Amino acid sequence: MIELFDSIPVWLLLSLVAIAAGFVDAIAGGGGLLTVPALLSTGMPVHMVLGTNKLASTFGTATASYTFYKNKLFTPTLWVHCAVSTLIGAALGAGAVYLVSGEYLEKILPLLIIITAIYTLIKKPPCEESMKPLESPSKLKQILQGSTLGFYDGFAGPGAGAFWTVSGQILYKVDILVSSGVARAMNFVSNFTALITFMVLSQVNYKIGISMGLCLMFGAVLGAKTAIRFGSKFIRPVFIIVVLLISVKLALSAWL
Repeated sequence: MIELFDSIPVWLLLSLVAIAAGFVDAIAGGGGLLTVPALLSTGMPVHMVLGTNKLASTFGTATASYTFYKNKLFTPTLWVHCAVSTLIGAALGAGAVYLVSGEYLEKILPLLIIITAIYTLIKKPPCEESMKPLESPSKLKQILQGSTLGFYDGFAGPGAGAFWTVSGQILYKVDILVSSGVARAMNFVSNFTALITFMVLSQVNYKIGISMGLCLMFGAVLGAKTAIRFGSKFIRPVFIIVVLLISVKLALSAWL
């Protein structure tokens, strides 16, 4: 589709970015802050970037969420309302983004990425209160959280995983690992739902999406195991600095 994609160095760069994104996404969320700018920098049309990113991200979030589930850090039956709300929100968001001009999206996305990166850098995580998930998390909170973040993930996506993790800690007063388990599962729901929408609209590059997705899976396994063992604080500062540098470059290209 784009000659640049036939270049081995570009494929290698996208693969390395995908591994890194899968790793950090499993730890703290925000892998899209790496993959979306990387895909945009290749010259791919912006709607195709979002659809292709959803395909790749679905691999990573599925792998990470299964790893958390296997380690008993996520209980699906407790989060049904959140999952349904996320699905609906993501479908609406993905449909809405298709109605926005690609020219405007190219200007909006760098701004969203920069704001998300700055927020993730300066925010202080809530105090960790418990390693156990709630026995009966509020249905209303689940619906509000799922519909809001599902819509954002379907519409844009970068930083959605980080928003899930932080909001989960605030709303349900759980440890960051438990919140991360819920975040990865809901991120998978929204990614997969938005992916179906983008597929129907023919806005997915399957060759790139699948190759990056396999790399994301590898990074997600490493990241989830590292998160379970060490937590997320050690990687966030370097991660955000790199993202800011990439985002500023994209913003200058889009706005100037």
